[in-house]
Amino acid sequence: MNEAAGAGYKFGGVMGGDTSVGGKEVVVVMVKGGKDEATRSYRLLATSRTSTMQKELQQAGDEGYEFQGSTVFQSAMGGREVSVILEKSSASRNGRIEYKLLATSRTSTMQKELVEAGEQGYELCGVLVGKTAFGGAEIISILKRAPGNHQ
Repeated sequence: MNEAAGAGYKFGGVMGGDTSVGGKEVVVVMVKGGKDEATRSYRLLATSRTSTMQKELQQAGDEGYEFQGSTVFQSAMGGREVSVILEKSSASRNGRIEYKLLATSRTSTMQKELVEAGEQGYELCGVLVGKTAFGGAEIISILKRAPGNHQ
């Protein structure tokens, strides 16, 4: 992704799954167009543990990386993982970003947690549903807010 970014491409979309050639993969589409002169760098995070993903998301957020997309896929190591793609752009005016990851098997619990997070100034970046090592069949929500945006 970073090589494509160096050639003027930017993130377009992501999906995990089985491909006819590569088997189980995360497929990322990079697009080119327009007069956007920003330079970009990307991070791909992939893990089967909630605590690890939260930690890695926050480390990237501390460096100004912004959420772009996410998917659940079967990794080559045999486990199901959540992958998240983050982008840092020279055109971005955002500094540090606070991330929060919510994971639960109950929609009522997720609704309650999303309302509470919204009241704390978080906004939804992405939501996934799938069987993961995070805890089986789960709803996973990724949220962000600017530091100090505590409502």
